[in-house]
Amino acid sequence: MTRTVVESKTKTAVIGFDEPFCVIGERINPTGRKKLAAELEAGDFSTVERDAVAQVAAGANILDINAGVVYNSNPNPNETEPPLMTKIVQMVQALVDIPLCIDSSVPGALEAGLATAEGRPLLNSVTGEEERMELVLPLVKKYNVPVVAISNDDTGISEDPDVRFAVAKKIVERAADFGIPAHDIVVDPLVMPIGAMATAGQQVFALVRRLREELGVNTTCGASNVSFGLPNRHGINNAFLPMAMGAGMTSAIMNPCALPVAASKIAEKRAEVEAAGIVLPEGMDDEAFCQLFGLGSTLFRPGSEMTAIRAANLLTNNDPHGGAWIRFNKPPAAPGEEAAGGRRGRAGGRRRRA
Repeated sequence: MTRTVVESKTKTAVIGFDEPFCVIGERINPTGRKKLAAELEAGDFSTVERDAVAQVAAGANILDINAGVVYNSNPNPNETEPPLMTKIVQMVQALVDIPLCIDSSVPGALEAGLATAEGRPLLNSVTGEEERMELVLPLVKKYNVPVVAISNDDTGISEDPDVRFAVAKKIVERAADFGIPAHDIVVDPLVMPIGAMATAGQQVFALVRRLREELGVNTTCGASNVSFGLPNRHGINNAFLPMAMGAGMTSAIMNPCALPVAASKIAEKRAEVEAAGIVLPEGMDDEAFCQLFGLGSTLFRPGSEMTAIRAANLLTNNDPHGGAWIRFNKPPAAPGEEAAGGRRGRAGGRRRRA
């Protein structure tokens, strides 16, 4: 069976047909996050640190690292992105010990990330564009790493699933010319938004089966693409992911965390409660308030998609004896107690990796 091995200095993540679904955390990416982009340009990495730790705590197996900031002070990413990629990789590796996925459209940033990452990272990504294959595949061979192959080429992204399969096949065959085996290629068949294309779900399920059966490759996707533009996106994602897993998909690039409730939403609800004449216990903090009124949490925690994935792992017998499901659903340890053994924790001590 196909197994794609991704490693940090101390941990291994395996993407495979008979392995638990692999979650690649997507949040260390400034694309569409103006606040994060501004922080990175200013040399502030606090959000990166917080997102790294939160995603691992939520169950991510691999962390995607993208340094694609277009600086106001220097709009040339070929100059700014490689050193920023190096800095982020170093910082994340100092905080957490799971494998990394080096993600960039800038070849120099890809190589900077590969040169800095410990172990055997995943590279994201190569497409079927001739120029891109000639730039990226030699890096894959040089560093002996697996790579995400995205099913678009010089003609763009086709709505025809047969064309997207043909592009994936071309990349696999070209990679073989470089001595890169099929088990080191993770194909992204490109999930279209279901709101724009009613058959998007059916297309990707059929593509995943075909990629698995005919090319013998692992697969991934940007999971949230399927729900883009629609209400209750989590509801759609929660259904899509187990269905994709049932079709044979073996990983996804996604957000494993439920985001904290915004302070503005808490203030709005408090005002509503006060106007209704409801008297709250004196000193009730925001977290207790959110729990009481079903707003969610002020803390990062596993998202509902993670529940769906873990349940699907159990139902497909990729969670032996249900151990992961049982651990996931255990109540959190009380303060001062260790979750595993129930022993009192010592105060102080060195900061541990997540």
